[in-house]
Amino acid sequence: MQAIYIVEDDVNIREIERYALKNSGYEVEEFESGVEFFKRIEQRMPNLVILDIMLPGEDGMEILAKLRADKRTAKLPVMMVTAKTTELDKVKGLDSGADDYITKPFGVMELISRVKALLRRTTDVNTEAQMKYGDILVDNDKHAVFVCGNLCELTYKEYELLKYLITNKGIVLSRDKLMSQVWGFDFEGETRTVDAHIKTLRQKLGEAGSCIKTVRNVGYMVE
Repeated sequence: MQAIYIVEDDVNIREIERYALKNSGYEVEEFESGVEFFKRIEQRMPNLVILDIMLPGEDGMEILAKLRADKRTAKLPVMMVTAKTTELDKVKGLDSGADDYITKPFGVMELISRVKALLRRTTDVNTEAQMKYGDILVDNDKHAVFVCGNLCELTYKEYELLKYLITNKGIVLSRDKLMSQVWGFDFEGETRTVDAHIKTLRQKLGEAGSCIKTVRNVGYMVE
């Protein structure tokens, strides 16, 4: 049975989430703060974390940063939950390493649908220890990218975007497809988010970034 950890200080929200997830066949554990949560993952790693942003003590963004900085939890699927609804808030959360984002109030069916989709998406990702394309090396164990042997500093989403492009090398990927797979299955941000990330990704990769081709009126591909 897949285990889901809920980090949420609002008792009513936790009860709704727990009830919905347990009825859908998941094992659920609840935590009011990051302190309790981090103690528990030392003992047992969950399959997915539902993380509220507004928490006492460390907020959700700080907890997320710690998870992504630790090799053991760098790839742990995290769904952010918050009352904030602007596109900028969503982009900030997703670029910081969240795998999906849901805003309060949300329906039970939407929560379960997103959880299932996120688990599918993160379970089926490429699991090769290393992926190489030209001068670019993607090291999944270290969650790092090297160009000609030199470390290339990427944000979490830039890393995921590059990894997805290389995994699907030779295939034209639409902006909508990239939004779906890298930012979340129905993230409602503008597709210019993809264009902006491609631009900075190319810049950081230097000459090696020329392998990312623009397919006019469609999207991008690695070739």
